[in-house]
Amino acid sequence: MRVTSIHTYPVKGCHRMDRDTARVEPWGLDGDRRWLIVDENGLGLSQHQHRELVRMRAVTRPGGLTLDAPGLPSLELTEPTGGEAIQVRVYRDRPPAPVRAAGPEADRWLSRLLGRTARLVWLDDPTRNLVPWPVSAGSSAELSFADGTPLLLTNTASLDAFNGWLLESGSPEGPLPMIQFRPNLVISGAGPWAEGEWVGRRIRIGGAMFHGASECDRCVVATIDQETGERGREPLRMLGARRNIGQKLLFGLQLTVWTDPDDLSPEGRTVSVGDTVEVLD
Repeated sequence: MRVTSIHTYPVKGCHRMDRDTARVEPWGLDGDRRWLIVDENGLGLSQHQHRELVRMRAVTRPGGLTLDAPGLPSLELTEPTGGEAIQVRVYRDRPPAPVRAAGPEADRWLSRLLGRTARLVWLDDPTRNLVPWPVSAGSSAELSFADGTPLLLTNTASLDAFNGWLLESGSPEGPLPMIQFRPNLVISGAGPWAEGEWVGRRIRIGGAMFHGASECDRCVVATIDQETGERGREPLRMLGARRNIGQKLLFGLQLTVWTDPDDLSPEGRTVSVGDTVEVLD
């Protein structure tokens, strides 16, 4: 089994960055979902409310990022390490996270894009933002603005099986591209749905070790075309028919970062396209 693609999402809900290699940190891949758009009350905004975010491209660089969107000028931002400290929530039921405000220039840019008041914030210290449930011994509890766990792994054979179901059903929406599921790591060489058997096991990918936390329960964002913003019925309709397990529509494997020093030396914590994937005990 090998890694076929790597993706990060610098601003939660924005267009992806395709990567050849990425550094693995306790809270996920470097540069992944460290920025968040919030409303005037400090509550996170995403594609749930604003499908136009699929057209917003954010590219990280050392110490900051660049924002681009149709009809707007490019905006260069610096990580606001000394900016205003505020508390925000990704979702209403999540604990608050301490962040830094990007500043009024970023807020005006986002307000033009979304047609509403919006603020951009940066998670400067992920060690103070923890997964809101117990993690297994040896796993890091730190979290970026990702949903639930730091990373999502998907399997090309599972997508092929899913698209086969769409073809058999005569659905007009198939085949779906993998990026519609917004993964971080895409692997090939495993059987369809093999990733479901990796829950509770350690997974070595390149120079990093991970822990299979749970299969991923998909939400309505998976129905949004990640290039156009158009919404359909798939994959939720077909997952509801064929992958409804415990009233959860499952596709992909959520991962935590394994931080046991016996398994991984800090200087080797990277993953790259082409890396071998090995499932351990």
